[in-house]
Amino acid sequence: MKPFALLLLLLSSLHTHAAVSNTESIHSEAQASSSTRPFIWENATVYFLLTDRFHQAQPSNKHAYGRRSDAAPMRAYMGGNLAGVTEKIKQGYFTQLGVDAIWITPPVEQIHGSTDEGSGRSYAFHGYWARDWTNVDASLGNARDMQELVDTAHAHGIRILLDVVMNHTGPVTKIDPAWPASWVRFGPDCTYQDLASTVSCTLVHNLPDVRTDSNANVDLPPELVKKWKSEGRYANEVAELDAFFKRTGYPRAPRYYLMKWQTDWIRKYGIDGFRCDTAKHVEPLVWKELHEQAEIAFTEWKLRNPAKKIGDQPFFMTGEVFNYGIYSGLDFVMDGGSHINFYANGFNSLINFAFKSDAKQDYEKLFSQYSAQLNGVLQSYSVLNYVSSHDDLQPFDLVRQRPFEAGTKLLLSPGAAQIYYGDEIARPLVIEGATGDANLRSPMNWDELAQRSSRQGYNIAEVHQHWSKLGQFRHAHPAVGAGVHEQLSDKPYIFKRTLNKHGFTDQVLVALDLPMSESSSIPVYGVFAEGQIVKDYYSGASAVVIDGKVNFNSRNSIVLIGQEASTNK
Repeated sequence: MKPFALLLLLLSSLHTHAAVSNTESIHSEAQASSSTRPFIWENATVYFLLTDRFHQAQPSNKHAYGRRSDAAPMRAYMGGNLAGVTEKIKQGYFTQLGVDAIWITPPVEQIHGSTDEGSGRSYAFHGYWARDWTNVDASLGNARDMQELVDTAHAHGIRILLDVVMNHTGPVTKIDPAWPASWVRFGPDCTYQDLASTVSCTLVHNLPDVRTDSNANVDLPPELVKKWKSEGRYANEVAELDAFFKRTGYPRAPRYYLMKWQTDWIRKYGIDGFRCDTAKHVEPLVWKELHEQAEIAFTEWKLRNPAKKIGDQPFFMTGEVFNYGIYSGLDFVMDGGSHINFYANGFNSLINFAFKSDAKQDYEKLFSQYSAQLNGVLQSYSVLNYVSSHDDLQPFDLVRQRPFEAGTKLLLSPGAAQIYYGDEIARPLVIEGATGDANLRSPMNWDELAQRSSRQGYNIAEVHQHWSKLGQFRHAHPAVGAGVHEQLSDKPYIFKRTLNKHGFTDQVLVALDLPMSESSSIPVYGVFAEGQIVKDYYSGASAVVIDGKVNFNSRNSIVLIGQEASTNK
């Protein structure tokens, strides 16, 4: 083995150990002083978007591969592209919201045709129906667009999470042939009665399930061979696969082909983390193996691109384990009663399906219980909270009547926060003519924001401003999501969060539901010292602590207090 290759493997081994270790997964960067804010995944604000629905920049190719606009409502390609996401990064949209990471739906080449079952004709605009994991889908852009997106995000201090699918290929259509039976199973449909009927089955009819359980050597699918040869890249793809299997010693089984293809996006573009789709429908060990290979790829990329990386943190993985909630802790009960610790199988974080319901509680019950769980059994891990998503038909606020409350609870709760595109401007989740999850996937309502439109008694621009202020506060102060919560006063409701880990300290004080008839003098309860200058991130004003209190001369119902300091990427 060459010395450089040996160095990569040694470094990756060290990083992989850190990535899955219960004691090291805080993922803070090098030891930081109290005047510098490190990035911590446990406090991350993650912006989740469907690329096709977000923003179009440059000419769109929504009809690539012969696709048409003949689908059921909200089920065709609409023209959003990778260049559109990049444009919004350059405009500072995500920075204004305090976003730390952008999660994009899979950009891989999708099936070319459409399905016509149940809710009507549908195309793969969402990214979850892969045809070729090695290629950027032409409706979203090309490899140059993908590279520019990641490079631009990194230059703005923003990480990129890639949505990955290991569970299934795209549906079979008239122009999208089935893969061989050695690669995928076509039944039975999942019944969720036990582990086998959750994992060794197809999620829905005509969604071929990848044989992630198999260790048998398989040849490349004939259609993929034919495609690569027509594109002039067959020899290169085969050579890379040969090198991968030689390095790893893995059998040429379906899951290992997919691991190679998925981790190539890290190795080529510098992806910082994965959001893993349908995680409980894949054998848990597969995710641990994927994380190991992802860390190797990430280490290689960072060594080749020292000027492009953001810090030197390990690779990050969060998972969609359907129905996992924060109170499950480390022990998720699968269908049929099997108990699985997904955190011990490659995941640093899991999506918290319980938050949308828990957010209906009062502030103190929500905050204190989440803090206890995250600083107890889930210490050194985290959850990703959300109020709406691309496939949850029971979000916190379906008709967008409470966008201010939604923002306050999501962005001030312990744990990481997922903003689903348009949460911050109350994008409608009920669309006339649409059925099922298509309602949740409407185009971003940029016009309403630009025109400062009003709806249901509130102004869209004011909603955006509210979310931005909260997001900036989170971004500046890791204690908000990663610290220990403590209530200081019931009326008015005041609490503090304190973070003291890995040589870094941070503390904040928040007051909610203040009377707006007059400016309030807020007691700081010793969180800040007498004579100290602190900032209210909601009004933007600064004040000096006098007699144990601060007054920012504002008449807002919210005060977000912290010591202003530089923010470390």
